[in-house]
Amino acid sequence: MVINRSRHDITRLCAIYRSNLLRTTRRYASSTTSCADRMMEDEYSDTKPSHSVNEASFRLPSLQLQSGATLSNVNIRYATYGQLAPKRDNVVVLCHALTGHPLVHQYWDAFVSRAWTDRYFVICTNILGSCYGTTGPRSIDPNTNRSFGPNFPFVTIRDAVRAQIKLLEYLGIENIKAVIGGSLGGMQTLEWALLAQEESCMNVQNIVPIACSSQHTAWQIAFNELQRQAIRMDPLFCDGNFDPKSPPNQGFSLARQIAMVSYRTHQAYVAKYGREKHSGDHQKCQDSAEKTSKDSVSFLVQSYLHYQGEKFLSRFDVNSYMTLSHMMDSHDIGRDRGGINQALNSIKQPALVIGVDTDVLYPITEQEELAQDLPNATLKILDSKHGHDAFLLEQERISEWTWEFLRNI
Repeated sequence: MVINRSRHDITRLCAIYRSNLLRTTRRYASSTTSCADRMMEDEYSDTKPSHSVNEASFRLPSLQLQSGATLSNVNIRYATYGQLAPKRDNVVVLCHALTGHPLVHQYWDAFVSRAWTDRYFVICTNILGSCYGTTGPRSIDPNTNRSFGPNFPFVTIRDAVRAQIKLLEYLGIENIKAVIGGSLGGMQTLEWALLAQEESCMNVQNIVPIACSSQHTAWQIAFNELQRQAIRMDPLFCDGNFDPKSPPNQGFSLARQIAMVSYRTHQAYVAKYGREKHSGDHQKCQDSAEKTSKDSVSFLVQSYLHYQGEKFLSRFDVNSYMTLSHMMDSHDIGRDRGGINQALNSIKQPALVIGVDTDVLYPITEQEELAQDLPNATLKILDSKHGHDAFLLEQERISEWTWEFLRNI
């Protein structure tokens, strides 16, 4: 069946979606939250650290980008855990994923446990283009004295890692025990290994890329484009020049919901939600529902997606999301390096490559290819029902593997 829709039809469908989402979000604002508190995992939380964390910022006068543009007065926000050894040789760099931030204890606390921070000085920076303190679309453009918004320049993962290297140079760190990261963080990890040796600026001794690939494929680009289109179709987006008082919340919420489907698996969704509705143990949710309305949220999986989309609005910036999704799509470690195989073959450090057997977004074959072409790699496969998000949801196992890997080097 082929269905042709005019621009008018698409706009009308978008308006219907916005209207339905507004109704269901308002109707379930309190009930969904109470249900979610009991039954919906959240990889990003407000957990307080069990030990000290130090936050700081570093100002870089300028940063030359791969595009040829120059960013001035670049701020890099970072957090550290543990104590730097007198020889400054116990440094572990953690690279966060797409919507992460420097406060690692709130989502990857297994890597900043007492055992880790007693031995290592762990540092995590907010990636360039994000919205947690590092220069990004929300920052003030010194040329206009207004926020960059959609005019923030195109930045690559290589640009972001180069900024991070400048921070560690400023801190007087020359030797890094390991660089570790999952998803977008894993892509940064690979760039760390390559840039550090290309620019002879730092000694990266080991790398642990998790749930990532050597380049973004058409599959990952397609998911990112779906999310960007959801945002663009929101009439309030205005090509990124939206009124801060009326942000494109519906489009942004839908983008996050699309992402949440790609991060998990058929098995996880069916096992957790099945065809359950708001009933039984979730009587409060049921009582607030309109049982006969076709527009109402009735299945728990619908409630989960709406909840995740709504919650996300308060913690991330839409233009940063667009910026970082384009950054991820630019990922190609072989660019200007003679191709992927040549780039990977040049990484001589011991590498622990970790993949998830059920990852839909970054299939295990991509980590197998990484391990095959890295000269000194060990491949570990995580058996999990959670898909891509297992690198967050099952972090204890990944932390244990990484700890053993570093101890045996």
